[in-house]
Amino acid sequence: MKTKKSNVPLTKQIAITAILLAICIVSQFLKNLSVYITGPVVNLCLILAVMTAGITWGIILSVITPVTAFIIASSPVMQAVPGIIPLIMCGNIVLALMVWLLFKPAVLGGERLLNLKSVIAAVISALAKGVFMGLTIALWLLPTFIPAESPLRGKMGVFQTTFSVTQFVTALIGFVYFFIVWIPVKKTVGGVDG
Repeated sequence: MKTKKSNVPLTKQIAITAILLAICIVSQFLKNLSVYITGPVVNLCLILAVMTAGITWGIILSVITPVTAFIIASSPVMQAVPGIIPLIMCGNIVLALMVWLLFKPAVLGGERLLNLKSVIAAVISALAKGVFMGLTIALWLLPTFIPAESPLRGKMGVFQTTFSVTQFVTALIGFVYFFIVWIPVKKTVGGVDG
């Protein structure tokens, strides 16, 4: 069975997404070592989900990964402000949509993988995620919902950087990983139109 506008069978799309989710979960166990380990891997998996299984599966993975991150390695700020989880989901969805709208057409349009158009699309996609999370989480949610008397207030600058600049950087690193793995992945699983 195939989904609409897809050259990849539904069962294969589910299997691809499940494998990418498993990779995300394994990386989330390393979250306490560095966000620069987990973040790029999760972003890579989101990009690969869109490119190989389609936008629907990229969005599904975007929603699931913050929940698994909360279960596996919840940070104090996520525990203090659980409203951060839906905004992380939305930030992931922004990345998935940007990949689908800008990056995927550049890469699957028959052009070389690494060209100016795909690099610009990757930077814009990563920037969109960083800006969205910066505005919604770093500048609005955290200052609004972390009480003034909370010891977390002393780390506000770190949290704000983590949910803005760091999101942009880890998404960019995820794209670098994508450029490295895309050719063998495409030969193995293919890509989808929708």
